[in-house]
Amino acid sequence: MKAIRIHEFGGPEILRLDDVDDPVAGPGEVVVRVKAAGVNPADTYMREGTYRIRPDLPCVIGGDAAGEIADVGEGVRGFEPGDRVFAGVALGLDFSGCYAEKVARQAAHVLPIPENLSFAQAVALGVSYPTAHLALFARGGAQAGETVFIHGASGSVGTSAIQLAKRAGLTVIGSAGSPAGMELIAREGADHAVNHNDKDYLDAVRSFTGGAGPDLILEMLANVNLAADMELAAMGGRIVVIGNRGEITINPRAAMMKELDIRGMMLWNATEAQIGEMMRDVLDAAAQGQVRPVVGRQMPLAEAAAAHVAVLESGNAGKIVLIP
Repeated sequence: MKAIRIHEFGGPEILRLDDVDDPVAGPGEVVVRVKAAGVNPADTYMREGTYRIRPDLPCVIGGDAAGEIADVGEGVRGFEPGDRVFAGVALGLDFSGCYAEKVARQAAHVLPIPENLSFAQAVALGVSYPTAHLALFARGGAQAGETVFIHGASGSVGTSAIQLAKRAGLTVIGSAGSPAGMELIAREGADHAVNHNDKDYLDAVRSFTGGAGPDLILEMLANVNLAADMELAAMGGRIVVIGNRGEITINPRAAMMKELDIRGMMLWNATEAQIGEMMRDVLDAAAQGQVRPVVGRQMPLAEAAAAHVAVLESGNAGKIVLIP
């Protein structure tokens, strides 16, 4: 089969389309014929060798995939060839194997795809939605009637957070880096949209809250925005850091004066029970049409290097997906 592998750590150019052996379903495993593989920023960090997990080389990277069961191993119950399923990092903490035509997974780490979702949409279920869910509720403590500002809302986690927040009865303000991004987040349900490239966009966010500031801020790029978030947040507000790519200088007095909570989150720290509860909620919402994964770009598997560049660029609209 064809697969994207790394043989060394480095830039996008090291991604190679190789011929490798098909995986075999061992006891308790299934083999999934991949119809779509999700691209996440974490994939690029693993490729660089800067992620907390450094895989043995050569390695087929990618932790999110959706497709059809191709084979089932000994002892597997509840799945048979042809079933539509998805696998995601949140389900089994397996960060590799998905940039390929087939991938093997523990049967316990795959779930059925709701009938109303495509394969490309389903790859957002394994990281984007549980990340947004954890940030909003378990870490952010979001409550109906509150206002949340999603600072960087046009990407896959951001659009997932918009949908989940609206479903939970929050007022949602989202930022994007272009008029098209603003249109997207408004279409996905945000009550207000701002362009974070405009000089006075934070004043607009503040005005939407009657001057009080948002109760909750979900921050996708803390090394750029955290200090501004602290000035913007409401008294007693919470800031949840979802994404960060470096250091930033902040004034702790802002946290003191407003009694702010600045909370980090990492999906991989969630317990198995938390993941199970979140996935049940997300899949129920998806089956009812209350959440709709946004696919921004679908690219051939052979263009994985370009996908790795694109996923780190500003202005992304939804999930970037590789198609074997």
